[in-house]
Amino acid sequence: MIFGTTAGGMSLGEAYFRQATQLPCRYRQQPSRALLYQPQVQARMVRDALGVSGSITIVSNACASGSNAIGHAWESIRRGQTQRALAGGYDALSELVFAGFATLQSLSPTVCRPFDAQRDGLALGEGAAVLALESLEHANRRDALILGELIGYATSIDQHHLTQPHPQGNTALAVMKQACEVAGVVPEEVDYINAHGTGTPLNDIAEAIAISHWAGSRAATLPVSSTKASIGHLLGAAGAAGAVACLMALREQWLPSQAVFETPDSACNFLVVHESQDARVDVVLSNAFGFGGVNATLLMRRWA
Repeated sequence: MIFGTTAGGMSLGEAYFRQATQLPCRYRQQPSRALLYQPQVQARMVRDALGVSGSITIVSNACASGSNAIGHAWESIRRGQTQRALAGGYDALSELVFAGFATLQSLSPTVCRPFDAQRDGLALGEGAAVLALESLEHANRRDALILGELIGYATSIDQHHLTQPHPQGNTALAVMKQACEVAGVVPEEVDYINAHGTGTPLNDIAEAIAISHWAGSRAATLPVSSTKASIGHLLGAAGAAGAVACLMALREQWLPSQAVFETPDSACNFLVVHESQDARVDVVLSNAFGFGGVNATLLMRRWA
């Protein structure tokens, strides 16, 4: 089991702190809060509930955590270290997380609209997304329903700024190129991108520049959308949720739409999908970027 998270059980930590400061002589529920606050314990509870065994790995590198958890699981299977893994991300809203983004003035006072010229911030969400990954041999042996094939993954850190991406999206561009090299595909073969697209002015323009440079002449006809406009930014679960959206696109042959979009930013040389539509989708790319300059890209292919 490889799970990505940023805040983990932060809400339990907040409850622990409140009781410790307001009612210091009362210890009811405090031991369980202190225990369940730890993300490895949360993962162990899932493992016990499912009745499975094996190691637990927690990935925590900001909003790329879910994608990196999936990528790490994929690489473990490729290297023969395991035949199957549960991997993904999760995060729940907490006052600390909300206050942190408010302090950074990253929250939208209106509505989240990634890649829109009038965008003014992100919307926080909460949730979880977990994939079952396994080798083809193992999947065939148990006659599994295969939803898609993970064919490429890359991650990097740009070291530009703690909370701001590189303005020209240099490392985002590099990680997209690297994932494509691993997968053996070129931009012309990619049918859809599930962008990180937070709706903040700095993130979206950097990612738009990176996508445009990476896609080249393909950019003009390349469908791109950010599902964060609908479900909010899930932080540690964001990349994993993006991967699930990509699998849905591959399986159902349609393009996920972006809920709110009016006027494209001038840096966007690609097509922003603002209405769901049927389409031929064989290869998809999913981006996830995080604080600290963490970048991760996943590539998936339709399983015929």
